[in-house]
Amino acid sequence: MNLSLQQKSVRIAILLALSIPYSMPFIWMVLTSLKTDTQIFPTEGGSISLMSWENFWPNPFDFENYPDTLESVPFLLYTKNSMLVSFFSVVGAVASSAVVAYGFARMQFKWKEPLFLLVLATMALPTQVTMIPQFILFKWLGWHGTFLPLIVPFFFGVPFFIFLMRQFFRTFPEEIFEAARIDGASEWKIFITIVLPLSKPVLATCALFQLMHSWNDFLGPLLYLNNPEDYTLAYGLQQFVSAYGGEWAQLMAASTMFTLPVVLLFFVIQKTFIQGIATTGGKN
Repeated sequence: MNLSLQQKSVRIAILLALSIPYSMPFIWMVLTSLKTDTQIFPTEGGSISLMSWENFWPNPFDFENYPDTLESVPFLLYTKNSMLVSFFSVVGAVASSAVVAYGFARMQFKWKEPLFLLVLATMALPTQVTMIPQFILFKWLGWHGTFLPLIVPFFFGVPFFIFLMRQFFRTFPEEIFEAARIDGASEWKIFITIVLPLSKPVLATCALFQLMHSWNDFLGPLLYLNNPEDYTLAYGLQQFVSAYGGEWAQLMAASTMFTLPVVLLFFVIQKTFIQGIATTGGKN
């Protein structure tokens, strides 16, 4: 359906208006990170006054909060730990889920449908139900105090990703697989050389979801990490709040640096991400 320039302008204006309530907290956080404490809590007559539009924008901009934050806590160390955990979690979750999803989508074996329903049923289990058994298991394995409990479980597949990838793989024409099998290609070769190159949208979508989960994970590091040098950003940010709870400008600077990488990554791959979401469900 072709839209006129006026109709497109109206749609864009509506979308921008609707995006304002969702973007305001992020904008406020970034602007607050560029203020001094006196700008955040202006006083009138000896008492703290409510924030007004006059002091909404920093005046002047104070960029010292960012280097001060880096000096207050080992932010770069926490970033390195988060990147390490997130990278291996993404690789494990995407790779293992893709293999399982291909089996459910394109291979025939006994009990396939019941097993797939069982995988989907695990999505209904709350995290709190499996938290204690998992902690006991990892404690018995001697993994407590390491990154392994935050990484290894994702190498056994993620049910939600298996579902998304299965739906995506089922949209491929069967003729492609039949031609490859006639040429003598094994299922593994078909998966590597045909399926994966055509599945970049859904792979990128699952990778972004897993990155956001690992990057924002607070409960996992809280349970399994006891060495301050191993803290991730989410857990380290909580430690910063405990130690410098009154330093609101530095807290907002730390929160901005914590949030910005994921936001920038989404804008870089948003086209692929939206394509992956839109094409997972074209065939039942």
